[in-house]
Amino acid sequence: MASKALLPPPLSSKGSSSSRFKRIVGSVSERSNPKSNVSEDSTMDEASVISAVIGILSGYIGRYVKDDSFRRTIRDKCNSFLNRTRTKQDSDDIDNDNDNEDEDEIFVKMDFCMEKMNTLIEDHHQGTKKQVTMMKSIRSSIEVLTKIASSKSYLSSCAELYLAIAYKLLRNDRVSSKHLLQVFCYSPNLARTYLLSDLWEHLFLPHVLHLKIWYTSEFEFLSNEVHVGEKEKKMKVLNKVYNEKMDSGTYLFAMYYKQWLKVSGASVPPLPIVPLPSRPSCRSSRRMSSDSTISNSSINPNLYKAVFGLKEEKQKPISLGEQTGISTLSKGLEIDKKLYGDDYKYSSVQKEDMLSFGRSSNHSDKNQAHRLDYFKCLSCRFIPTDSMAKISYIKSKNASSSVLSSELVEAITTICSSNILTECEFTIRVVTKAWLNSPGDPLIEEALTQTSVIEGILEVLFVSTEDEILELIISILAELITRNDAIRQIILNSDPQLEIFVRLLKSTSLFLKASVLLYLSKPMAKQMISTEWVPLILRVMEFGDKLQTLFTVQCSPQVAAFYILDQLLNGFDEDKNLENARLVLSLGGLTLLMKRVQEGEIHERENSVSMILCCVRAEGSCRSYLAENINKSSLLELIVLGRKQSSSRYALSLLFELLYLDRRTKITKFLRGLKDGWNGLNTMHIFFIYLQKASPEEKPLVAVILLMLDLMVISLNLSDY
Repeated sequence: MASKALLPPPLSSKGSSSSRFKRIVGSVSERSNPKSNVSEDSTMDEASVISAVIGILSGYIGRYVKDDSFRRTIRDKCNSFLNRTRTKQDSDDIDNDNDNEDEDEIFVKMDFCMEKMNTLIEDHHQGTKKQVTMMKSIRSSIEVLTKIASSKSYLSSCAELYLAIAYKLLRNDRVSSKHLLQVFCYSPNLARTYLLSDLWEHLFLPHVLHLKIWYTSEFEFLSNEVHVGEKEKKMKVLNKVYNEKMDSGTYLFAMYYKQWLKVSGASVPPLPIVPLPSRPSCRSSRRMSSDSTISNSSINPNLYKAVFGLKEEKQKPISLGEQTGISTLSKGLEIDKKLYGDDYKYSSVQKEDMLSFGRSSNHSDKNQAHRLDYFKCLSCRFIPTDSMAKISYIKSKNASSSVLSSELVEAITTICSSNILTECEFTIRVVTKAWLNSPGDPLIEEALTQTSVIEGILEVLFVSTEDEILELIISILAELITRNDAIRQIILNSDPQLEIFVRLLKSTSLFLKASVLLYLSKPMAKQMISTEWVPLILRVMEFGDKLQTLFTVQCSPQVAAFYILDQLLNGFDEDKNLENARLVLSLGGLTLLMKRVQEGEIHERENSVSMILCCVRAEGSCRSYLAENINKSSLLELIVLGRKQSSSRYALSLLFELLYLDRRTKITKFLRGLKDGWNGLNTMHIFFIYLQKASPEEKPLVAVILLMLDLMVISLNLSDY
């Protein structure tokens, strides 16, 4: 077997801070710059990479030809797997004789090819068969194995393995290597845990080591769970997600190496991304109790479960009808019940999965050594010399001095280059102190707004579990964004899937401040595809009444929530928008939005009405609930006051939607709820004045409402209208 030194490292960037940040979000190796450039001192050209990959794979499969013990081990594993698969197929397909006959034939052919390959190798060693006859036999076996590989997924892995052996006998190392990699593509779980576990540990494990570290951390935490039933349930989910992620990462890197083995001249393949499963961070003693949070919640407890994945005490939900809610404890594959999970297919293993474990606020933080080890597992951190010189010797016409203090320079250097978490956390305090002591200093501002510095800060924001550090970073970034819009783009480019914000929004003490930073960053809908964004933002809307102060920046979380919710309900195609709107309904978001119609500034209340309209269009059955519970006076107020600001169209549209009720008695009841008017103004007079100034598009709607109100009044008394 080839030496481990031959392992071709994933191509990395020239050391930009951006590439480092991407690695820290996902793993040790998978987050490198997709452009896959390497530093000049360690450049490995395409031919060298291909040669190294082929050397490792062909060297491994070559042991089958040379090593009797290795050959016997592989043969026994394949036989054992085929026997179990045959037994399971027999029990599943008793009633289908024709299918059984076809499958039996495939098993017979596979057994024959395996025995044939062993015989050929023995003849090869003894020299008892002529070269021409041997080549003919090998090619005949290849033809049969190729058909098997394309016929049944559960046999494809073994067929591909023996194809690799056959081509090795033909001395075609490149094709042999491709077939060996294909084993990991067809059945990543079977290959990594059973058939080729030693090769997997050598070639693939370095790329997914971050998943193993994550699993160990979560396993240790769950080991302290008091409730046995809850512990077993969470352990089961943890193992499921871990195995799915490992299989997905194995598949992606098998395909990555196969790309390298294509004909020369092809473009360098991008490095795969295998992110960590997303989870809440609930490890700080400063964070509020989960129980107290939910006990004060006025909305459906399903919202809390969707954010934290916790089993809560039963409470009477305030929601639309008989809601069943949703559970986002995990999303992804159904566990394959078959042996070794060998039926994993490409379409399933690459599905994203999310895992949220409930964590008690009483649990203490991980010890310092563990966090240091976690941070050290990041790939080498590097900052270009030019950038460092720029930080050290920045000059500014508006600055009182021409250079930064040595302490601040050292702190910035540490943020950009150190792989020790505690050092980076300490330097965040140094940077914060310098910023607060010299507010608005152009020299400090220019130094901190360097791309490499921002990305170094973001790395700490993703890894640190200290609330104090996280809050300082959030505040610094908020200050910098308001002064320099380029910082916003650096954040979005560095974290395109907003994984940092998902983590922060799942916290119990910093989610409101994090929502403000998210709003200042102005992300687009395409960066928030996951459905977990809906419960996270509804939670901000529920608790975000108080203004948040991030140093000198002040912003309402409500503004942030409405911005993000607008992206979620209007920023995608129609199907995705409707899906998110239904999720808002299932989590009790309608109650929150109705509450906001009565409170806040006019534009915020109008925003609430526009979100309610999205929900009505997604699920018309909620009209009855709205007509019964929405504050009619507030709707009329928005029509009157909104008219002055040209923003009353949402309130008018909602009012018209609420007339599409399924019973006339409900319509009459709703109209009677409007008759009291607003602030002493008669309802019909409000619509009469509105009709005179309405746009051509609005006039028919207003006229219908006015007519319906008029007819209702006529039945009681003569109407002036």
